Amino acid sequence: MTDSMKAVVLTRFGGPDAFELRDVAVPPVGPRQVRVRVHATAINPLDYQIRRGDYPDQVPLPAIIGHDISGVIEEVGSDVIEFGVGDAVYYTPRIFGGPGSYAEQHVADVELVGRKPENLSHLEAASLTLVGGTVWESLVTRAQLAVGETILVHGGAGGVGAIAIQVAKAVGARVITTARSGDHEFVRTLGADAAIDFTSADYVHAVAELTRGAGVDVVFDTIGGDALTRSPLALNDFGRVVSIVDIAQPQNLIEAWGKNAAYHFVFTRQNRGKLDALTTLVERGLVRPVIGATLPLARIGEAHELLECRREYALRGKVAIDVAGDTLAIPPRIS
Repeated sequence: MTDSMKAVVLTRFGGPDAFELRDVAVPPVGPRQVRVRVHATAINPLDYQIRRGDYPDQVPLPAIIGHDISGVIEEVGSDVIEFGVGDAVYYTPRIFGGPGSYAEQHVADVELVGRKPENLSHLEAASLTLVGGTVWESLVTRAQLAVGETILVHGGAGGVGAIAIQVAKAVGARVITTARSGDHEFVRTLGADAAIDFTSADYVHAVAELTRGAGVDVVFDTIGGDALTRSPLALNDFGRVVSIVDIAQPQNLIEAWGKNAAYHFVFTRQNRGKLDALTTLVERGLVRPVIGATLPLARIGEAHELLECRREYALRGKVAIDVAGDTLAIPPRIS
């Protein structure tokens, strides 16, 4: 084992240039921890929110951030019996709980770690951990989406939306999603039954037409703002809205009152159970991560800029980081 590793360190809050590639010490491994050689990670909106300074009290600087890992165990603690050296694993590091995934190695509590799906590459697996856990908690645990129900997924071509469509279909639901017209064929390949172009159509009216006035049982909000306040208008009575977007400003949710709607706000918690459930769906061929761009570790800043400005690019799915290699694949800008 080497005592140092390469890591991308957030040195200050600000733009994509706030990162530095440094040599840092490898953390020691506790009795119920594992040390993982990180092969891949991915970028999430939470990452650029932390970078620009949205959570200064939770992230003391300098910091290694990042919330997705796929890799191989190189060392296990004295009390670890679940895994051994050489096992391929994937997981989300504890959010606001220590160093993250922008590094060559990571030490994690074994309870967070799941066996990597055998039919996924490390890049694919790293693109699934946080979004997959979030979708599972949102649709299965909180909304309790059931066979035969109808769900509206806001932003179906995005990193979270692309997984939400597939999980909802695996549950047995009818899926309506919002996406640009150029992404309609793509979201249908994921399993969407209907797609609404949010740039030219009002999704509330479109949902009313698609459901013959009945509305949907569940709305999954990955966007916030208008998607949060107007979503109850697309619900049937006693429908559920699940949002993964934090509310920075007060919101008027009066429309929800008339529908007896339930609101669920999800900040996902990490555990192996959700990962194992996802692994089952992945290995049955029901869920597949979607990677829209891949960059090497040293170009994290560019990866942040790409995700933060995703509407300027033909970006579908996740932005992945090849920690163990130098893969580079970036979508073109939308002219």
